[in-house]
Amino acid sequence: MTTPRTVTLERLAYTLAAPVLAVAPNLCPDSPVNQVVQLAGVAGIGGWILAAKSHEPGAGRKILRWSPLVLAAAVDVTATTTTGFGPYWMDGLLAAGWAAAGCLVMPFSRHARRHHRPALAAPAPQPAPAEAAEPAEPAETVADDGADLLTRKVRTMWDQAGNPARTHVVKATRHPGMRHDMTLLLRASEQGRPITGLSETAVAAPFAVPASDVVLADVAIQPGRQGGPGWMEARITPDANQRRRTKPTDQERWTDKVGSPKGGAPGSELVHKTRDDDRGVTFYRAKMADATTTPRIDLAKVCRGLKLPEDDSCVFVLIDGTEFLISAFDKPPLSAIFPATRELLTPDAKGMYVCGYTITGQPVKNMVYQHDKNAATHGLILGVSRSGKTQFFAINMAAQSLDGQVVWLSTVRKDEKTSTLGKYIDRQGSNALWMARSLRAAKALCEIRAEMPWPHDGQPHDYKPGDPRCPYRQLNVYADEFMTAAQDGDFGEFIQTDGDDLTVTGLKYGIGFNPAGQSPFAHNGFSTEMKDNLRQNSRPTIFNMGSPGATRKAAEGTMENAYDVPTIPARYAQQEGSAIERAMNGEADPENGVSTGGVAVMVMDNGRAVLMRSLYADFDTDLATLFPDDVPRLTDHEITELEKRGLWFDWNEPVRPGEFWPEPDEDDDGDGRSRRRGGGGGKGGGRSSKGSGRRSEQVTSPRQALEAIKSLTDA
Repeated sequence: MTTPRTVTLERLAYTLAAPVLAVAPNLCPDSPVNQVVQLAGVAGIGGWILAAKSHEPGAGRKILRWSPLVLAAAVDVTATTTTGFGPYWMDGLLAAGWAAAGCLVMPFSRHARRHHRPALAAPAPQPAPAEAAEPAEPAETVADDGADLLTRKVRTMWDQAGNPARTHVVKATRHPGMRHDMTLLLRASEQGRPITGLSETAVAAPFAVPASDVVLADVAIQPGRQGGPGWMEARITPDANQRRRTKPTDQERWTDKVGSPKGGAPGSELVHKTRDDDRGVTFYRAKMADATTTPRIDLAKVCRGLKLPEDDSCVFVLIDGTEFLISAFDKPPLSAIFPATRELLTPDAKGMYVCGYTITGQPVKNMVYQHDKNAATHGLILGVSRSGKTQFFAINMAAQSLDGQVVWLSTVRKDEKTSTLGKYIDRQGSNALWMARSLRAAKALCEIRAEMPWPHDGQPHDYKPGDPRCPYRQLNVYADEFMTAAQDGDFGEFIQTDGDDLTVTGLKYGIGFNPAGQSPFAHNGFSTEMKDNLRQNSRPTIFNMGSPGATRKAAEGTMENAYDVPTIPARYAQQEGSAIERAMNGEADPENGVSTGGVAVMVMDNGRAVLMRSLYADFDTDLATLFPDDVPRLTDHEITELEKRGLWFDWNEPVRPGEFWPEPDEDDDGDGRSRRRGGGGGKGGGRSSKGSGRRSEQVTSPRQALEAIKSLTDA
């Protein structure tokens, strides 16, 4: 049996050093030998500390290597402090014990050898005789690269698995603080061959982990290391994935449930999550990983991924380019009431005033004139009954009146709120005839103002908002339920035609048209020409249209681009408990709805839709606090010119003879309705028979076709 040379030398060193440790401190305490031994012990203690702090495997083996030096220093210090050789020759016994332990353990000779080479004394195995096999292709011999214990173990397991995809493990690195997680650096066994066919399953099988816990990634080229198709990195993370499945972080939850290909916002990544306790809202700010892609957000999927209640009344999304913001409120934010005040409604130097607030508490501004276009402004207000249109009329009219503008309001039917508003504006009426007369007078004002001289040079000019030299005030004509009025059997044609003309020519003469209704489409009275002019020269405001789909459709009809339109439900109702549990127990659903009246979608100048709640004007109190003390009126010159044309009188009077159509001939037996559709050259800007005849030939709607058939029948 052969003993390795290193073992023999180390045992000899322990045997010779033991008497020196016992005798030297007693014979000569100041000898340099003692100092060398003690310094070696200090170095050994330093090695212990570094080995204990290291996260790499083999810390115990390193501590054992340094133990002879530390123990030798301990024996030397003990021998120095004792009197003589100590009681019962303790110094000699300690030195002999130290030498015996070193001879048996031998840290350096046993634990400094790499690769665990078998001892020379071990008998060489005798292979059994076997038949000569055919020479196989020699496998690549991996040089001894000084790999650590973990890498060697991984290589053994990798070789037992048959080197999947003909790859070799270059290095295995354990993740800090993890027991099983590691990263493998792989390369192709043959030089210059790319790694092909390697799958997560093939990597997971040798380590007995699920394939979902394996991620394959390319290897970037680094100094001193190659990269490219011949190299690959495999991350095996069973411990981290187990924690990620049970207690994920916000970033991990977003990546797995929201930003994944099947998530609510595929391709996105979470920027940060913040909480505002004062407002009771949690913000999730995210962006697209690829700056060239557009966010595609399914709000219901996002809520399920983030474990939020799928409730439109509390969760909202705001998109800004490649970034977007998810706002999750504890309570419906738009159920709050924002009272209107004169300070909020007073327009600034650019004609802007606060008309409401968004879900994030930001003020939303509307305009009483277009400062950038140097013109008046139109208005388009849509919504079903009890959605908040008249409330918005009140704050809009108050802002215009505070700017010194004239306001006319016409409705199809009389109601309490419009009658109340009539006390604070120039004129107000409640039937289709009144609306037709107001539109006709506003159209005539375009001709009158086109010839009005300005005092500074005596020449007529286009309207310039805010110019003190302008001889007239801006006029705002409101037409509530315009869709119904445009379909009136007697005056609908006049209302629709004059409304179209006013939207085209009114702005340059300081006249804005503000129709309101329940549909912005041509077949309901809004011609394409009218809708385009209203959209380009106003901020359309869409209240609840009866259903989320109808609201989105109406908003998209007023937008240049198909942006995402916020949803306005019929009521804000937070989910309470489980609907399944209530169904199984036969319990009724909780009635906790909150009205969405006053909540609207406003289309801003850039085409983006903003969800807001408009300011609240309480009609049960005195509205005088919102309106100016003096009601703005037309100038005397304008009234005189309208009187000359027969257009300025009490518009509640019955139809005057020849006002809209010519009087019937004597031989028509008093029935002139057959000639009403033909029009006539009545006073006050009535239509000529020539113009009306040309119009009657242009049938553009089923109603006009029916009227044409009736005319032919009468003939």
